[in-house]
Amino acid sequence: MAASAPRIFVSHLAGTAVFDPNGDEVGRVRDLVVMLRVGRRPPRLLGLVVELATRRHIFLPITRVTGIESGQVITTGVLNVRRFEQRPTERLILGEMLDRRVRLVESGEEVTVLDISVQRLPARRDWEADRVFVRKGKGGAFRRKGETLTVDWSAVDGFSLEEHGQGAESLLATFEQLRPADLANVLHHLSPKRRAEVAAALDDDRLADVLEELPEDDQIEILGALKEERAADVLEAMDPDDAADLLSELPEDDKERLLTLMQPDDAADVRRLMAYEERTAGGLMTTEPIVLRPDATVADALARVRQEDLSPALAAQVYVCRPPDETPTGKYLGAVHFQRLLRDPPYTLVGSILDDDLRPLRPEAELPVVAGFFAAYDMVSAPVVDESGSLLGAVTVDDVLDHMLPEDWRETEYHLQEGAGHGGS
Repeated sequence: MAASAPRIFVSHLAGTAVFDPNGDEVGRVRDLVVMLRVGRRPPRLLGLVVELATRRHIFLPITRVTGIESGQVITTGVLNVRRFEQRPTERLILGEMLDRRVRLVESGEEVTVLDISVQRLPARRDWEADRVFVRKGKGGAFRRKGETLTVDWSAVDGFSLEEHGQGAESLLATFEQLRPADLANVLHHLSPKRRAEVAAALDDDRLADVLEELPEDDQIEILGALKEERAADVLEAMDPDDAADLLSELPEDDKERLLTLMQPDDAADVRRLMAYEERTAGGLMTTEPIVLRPDATVADALARVRQEDLSPALAAQVYVCRPPDETPTGKYLGAVHFQRLLRDPPYTLVGSILDDDLRPLRPEAELPVVAGFFAAYDMVSAPVVDESGSLLGAVTVDDVLDHMLPEDWRETEYHLQEGAGHGGS
């Protein structure tokens, strides 16, 4: 049985230094942001409020935290330096939840919250606030006596959302477990006012995932209802090819304004994709495939494939190139499929097991050619390489299907037959 993830009490994180992958300090933790849920379910940890050297407070999504250990927080190095703005569904643990008076469910006794712990869920990247450290007795700044104990989140009452009267918060909690495509279907059938309320309450990553599954008109409507800074954040969180498709539908002035507000590297990727015709390999591709150098090992490749934020299609194979490793890369050498990685010893160099027989796609290849390529070679992901031999990106089968289906396919409800996919008793 795998060991459980360590539990961290938030008081120990206050003031903790935040470092980038190179070991440079970028700021310090000032608070933790959670989203409450209906009933007594533990709230989900969304991220950290980090104070930069300039005293500006920014939001660091928990998905961009690679480690919390030894009194430090390690990030992926990608920071959005826009000022943190708290949203209606968000709560600050240090600022709003500590020193609060709540009740023990079993006895009804009032207690004071002294600390709250967070823990990463097994086999997932999600974090929850799971335990509460409380003191019995009357509250007050000068009352320090009384029995202390640590209880499960569900053992206290006074934090979670009420079932009614919470606006978009209750609706979000109700649909929290839905896949992005299913939540997109729910949003599509809401009134424009309600749709805007729910979209505004979603965190950036979740809204980005949902936007990618919505019809074009809904995408434009929702993006237009957001503040421009927030809209730019959401576009950054989207896959570059989806962000490029969405921006291409906006008026030129709006498009340029949002691109200017985006992080320069993200905006550069999107601008590059917008230079291609939409129904070509260049217009379909993502600029963020897994790229490795030929001296990387199978173990290195498998570690990259395991990244939780990768789609199954992008994780299906790695692309081996000369440096630079970011697209457009140095010379493209070939690809290694996930199945081949599983068959070879971990120390094997990926440069020695390349599939270099398959001709890559050119960025100008039109959709029928791309679809034929996928069908002929049973591919789920394919490289796009320019005339100089540099890897520009990869096309995945989901993007090909998206552009081959009828334009209104997202607005059609598909229903599985009852019991389909389940074995008999």
